[in-house]
Amino acid sequence: MISQELKQNIESLRILFKWDEKKQELEELKKETSKPEFWQDQSNAKKINKRINFLTEWFKDFQDLDKKWEDIKVLDEFAEEAKDKDSELEREREIKSMTEKISGMKLQLQFRDESDTGDAIITLHAGAGGTEACDWAEMLLRMYMRWCERKKYEVEVTEVLPGEEAGIKRVTFLVKGPYAYGYLKSEIGVHRLVRISPFDANKRRHTSFAACDVTPLIEEDKEVNIDEDDLKIDTFRSGGKGGQHVNKTESAIRITHVPSGIVVSCQSERSQHQNKITAMKILKSKLMNLEAIRQDEQKRKNYQEKGDIGWGYQIRSYVFMPYQLVKDLRTGYETGNVPAVMDGEIDEFIRSYLEHTA
Repeated sequence: MISQELKQNIESLRILFKWDEKKQELEELKKETSKPEFWQDQSNAKKINKRINFLTEWFKDFQDLDKKWEDIKVLDEFAEEAKDKDSELEREREIKSMTEKISGMKLQLQFRDESDTGDAIITLHAGAGGTEACDWAEMLLRMYMRWCERKKYEVEVTEVLPGEEAGIKRVTFLVKGPYAYGYLKSEIGVHRLVRISPFDANKRRHTSFAACDVTPLIEEDKEVNIDEDDLKIDTFRSGGKGGQHVNKTESAIRITHVPSGIVVSCQSERSQHQNKITAMKILKSKLMNLEAIRQDEQKRKNYQEKGDIGWGYQIRSYVFMPYQLVKDLRTGYETGNVPAVMDGEIDEFIRSYLEHTA
């Protein structure tokens, strides 16, 4: 029976997770929190609590799987006896839901780096193609926003540089939620669009490019030493909608780290002080990631896949005309359901990339 196959999949997942080992680890960590001196080292206490929460969520997921399996087992038996379509459809829906859950958990077990479990900083840059590229960057922004909405991730846009006629030249936003960076690192690179241009009166086909850069957001308690003399700080008025405040107050912050050339901006907060705090956090994250890239050959390779924002460096191609196809050039995974992809259904692209690199 199908329910028995699902039970075997759960057990194999427990083996991959190292259930007994993790259970013992959780018990030992909880004992640590009961010690009187536990909170004397705030940094270590936060790390331990974070690990406890991480493991607790995993065990909760396994409890949910066991409950689902029991429910499916009942549905399976009932469908065999009833022989009606409604019972079979309900069983198939539950089986599909559980299979996707198991597949997702197996994928999460592939994440090796500590940063994979945390939040992410995404920056989209319009590349070759002028107004077309700016419009394409905005379309990608919507795609990622819809994906985050499906994942129930929190999104905070920290910087937007609008295009001269339409779209955006650059946007930076934070994605906060479990495994955000682990999933989104698969999106690093140049994304290529082929379509009939809505900005061309002659309705010709155009090719546009936009680059996606993803950086892990560092933890609050991690110290990164930055020499103030290496920073160039500029203030400017926040652009876009937001009432009189954004038009009259120079609350937005732009920080340039001169040695590395990294530039970060923040204009999402109402106060200059809060914008500077957020901008510095993004800068520290990018500097840490840059150092990790230098030390880790594989990460450097992933980062450099982005290359120039133009021909020869794209990781994924989105063709709207003369046919409809989205294809990942690294893994070969493709789909003809372009509207679904642009509405945020990119999980299969992410999954195929992570499995490919694993």
